[in-house]
Amino acid sequence: MAKFELKLPKMGESVAEATITNWLKEVGDKIEMDEAVLEIATDKVDSEVPSEVSGILVEKLFGKDDLVQVGQTIAIIETDASVGAAPTPVAQPVQEAAPAVQEVIKTVEAAKEFVAAPVSNQNFSESDKFFSPLVRNIAKEEGISIAELESIPGTGNEGRVTKNDLLDYIATRGNAPVVAQNAQTAVQTPVVSQVVEAKPEVQVAAPVTQNIQPSIQPAASNPQPTVAPVSVNGQDEIVEMDRMRKLISKYMIDSLQTSAHVQSFIEVDVTNIWDWREKNKNVFEKREGEKLTFTPIFMEIVAKALKDFPMMNISVDGDYIIKKKNINLGMAAALPNGNLIVPVIKNADQLNLLGMAKAVNDLGNRAKAGKLKPDDTQGGTYTVTNVGTFGSVFGTPIINQPQVGILALGAIRKVPAVIETPEGDFIGIRKKMFLSHSYDHRVVDGALGGSFVKRVADYMEAFDVNRSI
Repeated sequence: MAKFELKLPKMGESVAEATITNWLKEVGDKIEMDEAVLEIATDKVDSEVPSEVSGILVEKLFGKDDLVQVGQTIAIIETDASVGAAPTPVAQPVQEAAPAVQEVIKTVEAAKEFVAAPVSNQNFSESDKFFSPLVRNIAKEEGISIAELESIPGTGNEGRVTKNDLLDYIATRGNAPVVAQNAQTAVQTPVVSQVVEAKPEVQVAAPVTQNIQPSIQPAASNPQPTVAPVSVNGQDEIVEMDRMRKLISKYMIDSLQTSAHVQSFIEVDVTNIWDWREKNKNVFEKREGEKLTFTPIFMEIVAKALKDFPMMNISVDGDYIIKKKNINLGMAAALPNGNLIVPVIKNADQLNLLGMAKAVNDLGNRAKAGKLKPDDTQGGTYTVTNVGTFGSVFGTPIINQPQVGILALGAIRKVPAVIETPEGDFIGIRKKMFLSHSYDHRVVDGALGGSFVKRVADYMEAFDVNRSI
């Protein structure tokens, strides 16, 4: 029998972690190859993690709602085959050291415990209960003892304590941290005496000191949980933001703090596009079985403009500019619950209008049904958002990092306009809309940002009303 470590797979660019939302298999269950073991959620999309082997699930290393880093082992699967399974390392017996060396080792270990764990020296492995690494780390940083942690009621699988359980407990435990701290000090004091008294008798070699050094690290700062507000009049409804909304909020703020946002606006006459769609939409739907919306038309034009201005199809990494070879258009869409998702049309410049329409409809339908895959939201080089869907004339969209530009499409309106003809100017009714272009002023100057959105407008106004599809 061999043991296979199921790790959290890489889920694309900029995705470094995921939250476990549900375990589909329990310990002892049989798992087939490529069968889903658990469900995860990222800031971009929800997905499943399949097994790479067939076998029996023997251990779950994380519980529901735990945060897992890409590459971390999340479960152990016991298989019949030895191929693909990493052998479990076996501890080798160590020869008994001389008494003097043993004293040195004891002294060093005591010192390591004292300096490496200033917050807590609790060994949670001694507990009969399972605690995820994330829960153990938070408990150590907050000075929570084993007994205290075991007393916390858990809402996770099999009554396990989740991160939220622990954070709620920390927020309401009152004077418990003081007691824990006092108890901790009482335990550590003899250790200090032991180290000081042993120092004249023991000569610590340089290599031993070198081994200690990496352990002397300050405890990672842990943000304090937000206390829920209290309704003053007793009538206000207080609703906590869901996971996706919290992540969106964080990324929007991070984007504003990262990029120097500048906007350019332009009004464009889309009468030709409007008339052409009205003439062809029924024929297209009857022939292809899909609706013909304005979105694929606009996406085709934006991709064409990006080929003209390749410095808009870039990303920023620190002090470096990365010029993207492929044009991958992000299509911001609102989900039924109000959250946002940005599926990506890969190699958009290589698609004709028919291919663009099918790609837009496919991604839009799967986004609404919650069936997007992680790869569907990765690799975008430029983003388009349609604020006109909700009746907005124009907007100031926030850049989707690490991209440098995003285009907002306003609502199409019937407005009076001056029409120039060889016989003279006259007033007529035209279909117009505003384009709002937000771009990163660190790397995109006003001339480039303005010229790009002007090129998009020119392509829209010059749309061929006689083109075929």
